[in-house]
Amino acid sequence: MGLDQAFEYCEKLAKSHYENFSVTNLWLPPHIRPHFASIYAYCRWSDDLADETADRHLSSELLGWWKQQLRQGVEGKSMHPVFIALHHTIDSFDLSIEPFEDLLSAFVQDQSVDSYQDDAQVLDYCRRSANPVGRLILGLARTCVPPSLSWSDSICTGLQIANFCQDVRLDALRGRNYLPESRMHQAGINKENWKDGSGKAREVLADWVSYAREHLNAGQPLTNHGPRWLRRSVELFLGGGKQILKNIQRIDYDVWNKSPEVTKMQKAQLVLNALMGSGVRRKSL
Repeated sequence: MGLDQAFEYCEKLAKSHYENFSVTNLWLPPHIRPHFASIYAYCRWSDDLADETADRHLSSELLGWWKQQLRQGVEGKSMHPVFIALHHTIDSFDLSIEPFEDLLSAFVQDQSVDSYQDDAQVLDYCRRSANPVGRLILGLARTCVPPSLSWSDSICTGLQIANFCQDVRLDALRGRNYLPESRMHQAGINKENWKDGSGKAREVLADWVSYAREHLNAGQPLTNHGPRWLRRSVELFLGGGKQILKNIQRIDYDVWNKSPEVTKMQKAQLVLNALMGSGVRRKSL
């Protein structure tokens, strides 16, 4: 497969699975768009290999194969379309392989780790499951300076925890529990309470929502840094995370019986906010 065909494959995959890709195409520069898609395609494949087999042993084997493909891809030796495209992206923007490996380590961990002792363990998981994506996008924007990296990490961690808050029931069906046991013990609930929303589960979720919001707010300054396409993208992702948390609050934290998903109207408003908000911010990096 040629390079153009590989990028075309990645863009088709992104358009078919990732709603925000079509939205961000409104402002992504033409020279950035295919590389954005190649990174997404890598993440999509990794996530599907981890979660869509319904067999943890098989997922672990497939993730091991994917890691081999990554290493071959970095050297330009993989024949997989994702890595044909990704090799060019990595070379063009001088990206490190570490974020890609960190993502895989989190997906591999999901095959054997079902619970977490405390916030520190959850944050370590977020450091590898979410933060690398933000760092790779900063790499495309050539904005990998310490303040931007810190803000990006905070936003990505907040988004990951917001997803945990939203997907409590789904994660339980997969046999995973991301709420730290220390938070359960402090509130006097157990895993069964958390699984079915009984006892003080809602109060615990409310505290977790606040924790996620703190991380999102700490990363807010990133909406004022970097090229305009980056600022708009950050505005969109940040707004989406905050909207999820608002929706959880609106249903009185009952994610076990009600859906806090972002509505079409809310999504449209988020896009408008990204377009309007970033337009008045100055490019300072």
